Amino acid sequence: MISKITYTIKKYSFLLRQLVSRDFKVKYKRSVLGVLWSLLYPVLTMSVMALVFSNMFKMSMPNVNYLVYLMTGLVIFNYFSEASNLAMSSVVGNFSLINKVYMPKYIFPVSKCLFVGINFLLTLIPLYAIIFLTGTGITWHHILLPYAFICLLMFTLGMGFILSAVSVFLRDMFYIYGVVITLWTYMTPIMYDVAIIPEKFMFIFKCNPLYWIVKFVRDIVIYHAVPTLNVWIYCGICGLVFLVIGMVIFKKTQDKFIYYV
Repeated sequence: MISKITYTIKKYSFLLRQLVSRDFKVKYKRSVLGVLWSLLYPVLTMSVMALVFSNMFKMSMPNVNYLVYLMTGLVIFNYFSEASNLAMSSVVGNFSLINKVYMPKYIFPVSKCLFVGINFLLTLIPLYAIIFLTGTGITWHHILLPYAFICLLMFTLGMGFILSAVSVFLRDMFYIYGVVITLWTYMTPIMYDVAIIPEKFMFIFKCNPLYWIVKFVRDIVIYHAVPTLNVWIYCGICGLVFLVIGMVIFKKTQDKFIYYV
């Protein structure tokens, strides 16, 4: 199934590029700063959150720069949040196109995840600027980061397939997911130290795939260490399993989209 989708994506690569290009142009249309917002937004968000949590709530990390800790979590979670939200509405939002010409429907959630992926790569620039300015340091371990990014992409694609399929039949999903993503934000250790979580509740947090991906990235960026084997395994399993589940659900329901959109 994965090989079939990969072949179809290659076959429709021109269309995929056009969809990504369209989204990119629409997002920055009539914007004075344009692409610079992709660099400024995470910095401004981090600044506000750092001000609130480090000053008002006195959040801190022992022997770790809190700004780097916060930024690594934000970069990962913001990608997932934005990409999954856009993928959810990708099929419904492109019904006029689907109704006119034949094309593989799963190309729409894929295009959204890739489009947000461009912004994700741009947000790595301010992340590394903060890493450099805070003296956190860059080591050879950073060459392992693409593994976490690939797992993040697979997991997000899987969720995108599921959400885009479900939202066709249940439009309430657009509102429900807003609540879910808010809860998900607090269930992912972005702004707080995971050490404050009572041991009896840790299994709940460990069921969150983003917990393992964020941990993988922080082990490398902050602690300059190779993630343990179980972190590698959990990241890979979470990404692959959700991708396969998402593709199966999407494939089994896509022929019925025309009756509900």
